[in-house]
Amino acid sequence: MSGFSPEWLALREPADVRARDPGLLAALATHLDGRGEIDVVDLGCGTGSNIRSTAPALGPMQAWTLVDYDPVLLEAARAALFTWADEASENGEAIKLKKDGRAISVRFRQADLMQNLEGVVGGRPDLVAASALFDLCSVDFIRRTARAVASEGAAFYTVLTYDGMQTWSPAHPADADMTAAFNAHQGTDKGFGSAAGPAAPEALALAFRGQGYAVREAPSPWRIDSSEQGLIDMLADGFAAAVAEIGRVPPDIIANWLSARRTVSVVGHTDTLALPPA
Repeated sequence: MSGFSPEWLALREPADVRARDPGLLAALATHLDGRGEIDVVDLGCGTGSNIRSTAPALGPMQAWTLVDYDPVLLEAARAALFTWADEASENGEAIKLKKDGRAISVRFRQADLMQNLEGVVGGRPDLVAASALFDLCSVDFIRRTARAVASEGAAFYTVLTYDGMQTWSPAHPADADMTAAFNAHQGTDKGFGSAAGPAAPEALALAFRGQGYAVREAPSPWRIDSSEQGLIDMLADGFAAAVAEIGRVPPDIIANWLSARRTVSVVGHTDTLALPPA
């Protein structure tokens, strides 16, 4: 799966950071507390937003493997992490970072998760993480992920899984039909089979509980106002384009909806933490 631009990922990152549930992140940090170097595999890493938001909550020594199918995003992640860190240096194909007193090594791996998920997760990591990924994946892939993570005894933490809820302001008569059509589009194949879309949070919880994991969930909605009008505009354009592809809403209604002045958007997400049995 590919197709997400570095520009889009950079534009959404502040909203992602605000939306994350702090309680689940704190619970993850408690679970991993006291370990030596924490080994993390980040699936579908994009430009590295997940490591930038998660690493500051974890221990003083961390080793991350950032995995993505798109080499352009992996290069963007490398560059963004050099900017983010207090200190950064090359270490062969990996990089070494210092951030807020933490020593963080990062390596980058280009991989097709559909073909090589088990190989990517293998190696006994302490944590398998992801952000804004599993609503794009099939229920079968979600179950496969749970099995792969459980086979390694790792913790699992994924954030910003779309849950199907959208609220736009001002309201428009077509909002409900537009959201229903968008959610139907979310169920199309994004490279991992027919996607779970808004059913992904429930599928994740069921899959990990089926492996004996203790699962906690928390809402993590985007709340975007006119101070981020560029993000609202890009979000509305993408939303309308997806609805048009489905064909359930007439083009004139889509155009009318898109022309409405939007100043606020709330997009529902769920964060999921799954911890292995003691």
